[in-house]
Amino acid sequence: MTILKWLEGLRAPWLDSLMSAVTELGDETVFMVAGLVILWCVNKRWGFRFLLTGLTGSVMNQLLKAIFLIPRPWVLDPSFTIVESARAGATGYSFPSGHTQSAATLFGTLAMWSRRRWSALLCVAMVLLVGFSRMYLGVHTPLDVGVSLLTGVVTVVLICWLCDWAEASSRRLMWLLAGCVGFALALVLYVLLAPAREANVPEFDAHGVKAAWQLMGAMAGLALAWLLDEKRVHFDTRAVWWAQALKLLVGLGLVLLVKSGLKPLFALLFGGAEWATGLRYFLLTVVGGAVWPMTFGFFSRLGQKQQTAKA
Repeated sequence: MTILKWLEGLRAPWLDSLMSAVTELGDETVFMVAGLVILWCVNKRWGFRFLLTGLTGSVMNQLLKAIFLIPRPWVLDPSFTIVESARAGATGYSFPSGHTQSAATLFGTLAMWSRRRWSALLCVAMVLLVGFSRMYLGVHTPLDVGVSLLTGVVTVVLICWLCDWAEASSRRLMWLLAGCVGFALALVLYVLLAPAREANVPEFDAHGVKAAWQLMGAMAGLALAWLLDEKRVHFDTRAVWWAQALKLLVGLGLVLLVKSGLKPLFALLFGGAEWATGLRYFLLTVVGGAVWPMTFGFFSRLGQKQQTAKA
């Protein structure tokens, strides 16, 4: 808490706003949009890797939260204050930092993909900035951030190595994806079946269960989408720039519609069942990873028609 107390004394309104913006680089939405941009428009192989790495890292993060049950800094020390705008995003247990984990897998995978020194240095800087922002805002301790940095790096290296191994054959890919889905299932089973302890906080436990089902659904959806593309879809990311922009805007709108539009419908059909959240994220991921890419041939032909007309 000594470092957090020192950072508390450095706060200023402009710096609060800056750190609040920086911390959003570790948000779920940034990860999702970045992954879909890469998958749809840049490099399909690395797009799938990017999403798999991020989801695996998040499963690890949530599992560690559920095991250690460490409360937030302001709970550990009631005299400590946080930047209030960060409170809404500080859900669940404190250890380890979810935003830092997400940033480490996001920028770590980008660094592994680019393999350029300047790019790697920029990615490292962005991860460290996100980690620092979590401490500055007062929602995580240095231990929370440090462990997330470590697990993030390990996850990136491990998943990239496993993908290199798995992409040699369809059978290996199936084993890799089955293992990742099994890992997510283990998280669900742990948060549902682990005996309650004195350190459990009902509010944080409820968030953990919801997050576990979200990750389970997204991981299963990603596995299905990847295998469908391997066997049936075989989508192509290439298109002229304006067709890429159109493909991206319409696709993101569709994914957002599934994510938000199904929420009230599922609430009506299934009440407050947490597994319904998992089903919604499963459908969201299948739509983004397999259904929408089935239209990419149309967007590729749009550019070809324009070039033919000019010729």
